[in-house]
Amino acid sequence: MSLLADRSTSSSPRRRHRWLANAAWVGLGIALAYGLLANPFGLSSLDALRHHLLGDRPARTADVAKESPGQLWTCGMHPQIVEKEPGQCPICGMDLVPMRAQAPAREAGEKGNAGGERTILFYRNPMDPTITSPVPAKDEMGMDYVPVYADEASDASAGPSVRIDPAVVQNMNILTEVVERGELSREIRTVGYLEYDQQKMVSVTTKYPGWIERVFVNYVGEPVGKGQPLFEIYSPELVQTEQDLLSAIGFARRMAGATEDAHRRALDLVEASRQRLGYWDVTEEQVRKLEETGKPFRTLTVAAPAGGVVMMRMPGLEGMAVKPGMELFHIANMSSLWLSVEAFEDQIAWLRVGSEAEVTLSYFPGETFAGRVRYIEPQVNEKTRTVPLKLEVPNPGGRLRAGMYATVRFQPLVARDAVLVPSLAVLRTGQRNLVVVAEKDGRFSPRDVRLGSEGEGRVEVLSGLEAGERIVTSAQFLIDSESNLREAVQKLMASRQGDEGPAEAPAAHQH
Repeated sequence: MSLLADRSTSSSPRRRHRWLANAAWVGLGIALAYGLLANPFGLSSLDALRHHLLGDRPARTADVAKESPGQLWTCGMHPQIVEKEPGQCPICGMDLVPMRAQAPAREAGEKGNAGGERTILFYRNPMDPTITSPVPAKDEMGMDYVPVYADEASDASAGPSVRIDPAVVQNMNILTEVVERGELSREIRTVGYLEYDQQKMVSVTTKYPGWIERVFVNYVGEPVGKGQPLFEIYSPELVQTEQDLLSAIGFARRMAGATEDAHRRALDLVEASRQRLGYWDVTEEQVRKLEETGKPFRTLTVAAPAGGVVMMRMPGLEGMAVKPGMELFHIANMSSLWLSVEAFEDQIAWLRVGSEAEVTLSYFPGETFAGRVRYIEPQVNEKTRTVPLKLEVPNPGGRLRAGMYATVRFQPLVARDAVLVPSLAVLRTGQRNLVVVAEKDGRFSPRDVRLGSEGEGRVEVLSGLEAGERIVTSAQFLIDSESNLREAVQKLMASRQGDEGPAEAPAAHQH
């Protein structure tokens, strides 16, 4: 019993100490929680707690202001808020933090003069880096112009530049590419449909009245060859002209022994009769056969003037009385077809008669046909703002048919030996076009460029860049408007680091 009593008596102080230690930790946890809830983003409550627990004196913003009379204050969450005195952010209510002071002066070998002061080249507007002043000034908002030192701007005309640590470059996934010279092509895609070649369509008519007595081609779509008989026609005028030719030939034979002048007139009469038959589309072979036989033929066989497919045949043609100019047959040559497409008015500048194109049809997967522009209409469609074009497409084997839909791809050459950059590398603000140039020693600077033609993911630079320079091709999402561009340039210039190492920077919102 005495042994148990001794153990209980000796263990009670230990339990009491444990209880007190646990209570202390609980109190510390409550104090920390209260401090975080009171100011979840600031550090003033934590500093006060550290002061009560550890007994040291927290740094106060008033002390910082006294030590640095020209100190500016900003919000870590909203860097566009800049105040001359400490306070709270009007947007989120966080305590303003002091902005980083100017980087210390460089070593004596890099200083601008013997007195150790840095040489100021000019003063730049903090909100618009393109506005400068040779003397200190203020902008419309009352903000002081930012001095630009000689050791920070090796080339003032090139615009502001910033030096970024290689680790930061890697973390931001910043990619660069060398500016090159080359040819620039622009892809133009459109769709259209096939139709008959209007230059290879013929109509069969007669130039004399008559009656159709026999027809050799009886249905639409029937293929015919050049010189193939189509129909036979009887015409009294044609028979009379044949008889006149035979009479003139006989008269010329009788005048062979007469005077030279009389014989020449007889031969002229024979030639006039032959020309009249030729004007009526009587072939030379038919005229020669008439002269050889000496007998006029009652009906004349009319042949196809060109090969192709019969597109139209007048119904009830056999036995019909026809007049001069009546269209009896319509024949289309299928050796090539026309492809009717439309191009937008901003694309028509790169297309001309003779431009080549690739034609694909869903009816023949995997095959590509060649096309060439034959005609461009001189007027723009006011409703669709497009210009109709006609392309000639060869049709070997006659597989292509009128009415088929096709996809057309043009790839005209728009620039030769041009300075080319990726389109994604250009920052377009609406009023300016800029690229970020990667310079030596990890420096980056924005530069205005004048753009030309664009195509295939690349754009022509007319001025502002030279071949061989290196530009940034990624991470442009950091600067997506003109205001962001100006703010980014200002922040980059304010955060430059000296050779002696970076100074303390204010807490900023991390993306």
